[in-house]
Amino acid sequence: MTRLTRADLDALPAYVPGRSVADLARELGIAEAVKLASNEVPYGPLPGVVEAVTEAVRTVHRYPDMGVVELRDRIGTWLGVDPARVVTGCGSVALAEILVKATCLPGDEVVYSWRSFEAYPIIAAGAGATSIRVPNTAAHGHDLAAIAAAVTDRTRIVFVCNPNNPTGTFLRRAELDRFLADVPSDVLVVLDEAYREFVTDPDVPDGLDTYGDRPNVVVLRTMSKAWGLAGLRMGYLVAQPEVAAAVRKVVTPFSTSLVAQAAALAALDQEEEVRRRCALVVSERARVTEALRKLSLDVPDSQANFVWLPLGDRTAGFTAACESRGVIVRGFHPEGVRVTIGTPEENDLFLATAEAALS
Repeated sequence: MTRLTRADLDALPAYVPGRSVADLARELGIAEAVKLASNEVPYGPLPGVVEAVTEAVRTVHRYPDMGVVELRDRIGTWLGVDPARVVTGCGSVALAEILVKATCLPGDEVVYSWRSFEAYPIIAAGAGATSIRVPNTAAHGHDLAAIAAAVTDRTRIVFVCNPNNPTGTFLRRAELDRFLADVPSDVLVVLDEAYREFVTDPDVPDGLDTYGDRPNVVVLRTMSKAWGLAGLRMGYLVAQPEVAAAVRKVVTPFSTSLVAQAAALAALDQEEEVRRRCALVVSERARVTEALRKLSLDVPDSQANFVWLPLGDRTAGFTAACESRGVIVRGFHPEGVRVTIGTPEENDLFLATAEAALS
C-alpha cells in the first residue's frame, strides 16, 4: 500500500493529554475523581469571563478580528510594549509551533533541555527540523552551558522553559545573562514563561522586563494557567517588531477565536484576583513540597503551579497507584511524576494517596 504520510513521524510520540476525570470516576465507581495532571488552576473562571463569553457567543456566526487589534492593544498597554510586538495564538504551544515554522527549514536545528515541555520535539518534527536535546542537570534543571555548547551553525531556535515544565526548576538572572551572551545573535532564543505568574523568587527574572529589548529574544506566555482560560486556548508572545511581523504571516488565520478574545479582555480586568489565586497556589505548593519531602522524596524546589517527583523506575507504578485511588497525576516514565497544585482538599487527598502508594 502506498504510504500517504511522513515515515519519520512513526517514531514521534503523541502529545499525552491529562486523563478524563469522568472516565476514571466511572471505572472506579466513585462520585468524583481528582485531576492533578494538567497544570490547571482549580478556582473556576475569573469574574466577568463567563459573561463576556456569553455575549461573544451571540456573534459566533461572524469571523473574529483576524488582526486581534483590541486584544493586542490591551496586552501592549498592560505590558508597556508596542502592540506591533505582540502576537496572539491558540495557546502558547501553538505560538511555539509557529515560531519554529517561521524560523526553520527542514534540517535546521531546534535546541532544548530534556526533559522539558513535551511538545518541543513534536513541534520540531512537524517542521522537519532536527531536535537537539540537552540532558537536564542532576538537579532536574536546564544545563545552560551545555545548551550553549550544543548550538551550531544549523541552529535556528533555542527554547528555554523557565520555570521548566515538568520539573518546576528555574533559572536565575546571572546564569541567563551568561547564556544569552554566549548564544549567537542569529539564533532565536525563546523564553517560555507559561508559569511566570507563580514565580516568587526575586532572582528569577521577568524575561520581558530583563531581556525584551534583545533582537533575538522572544518571550512566550499563556493565559491557560494563572488566568484560567485553558479551555479557550489563549497565548501571546512578545518579540521585536520584525520577528513578530514574520510570525503573523504564518499564523493560522482566525486562530485566536472571537470567544477567546472576549474572554482574554475580560480576564485582563482581573489582575488583582489573579494575584490572589496565585498566592493560594504558592502557599499550597510550599505545603505539598514539605509533605512530600517528609516521605523521603527528593522533590526539587518549584516556581510553577506543580511539583516534580523524581521517581525513576517507580514512575509507572506510582501513577497507577494514584489512579486506583481516584487521583490523576502525570507520569513521565521512566523519569518522574508531575503533580499539579490543586485546592487544599485535593492536595490532602493526593498526599494521603502518595503516602499509601509509596509505603
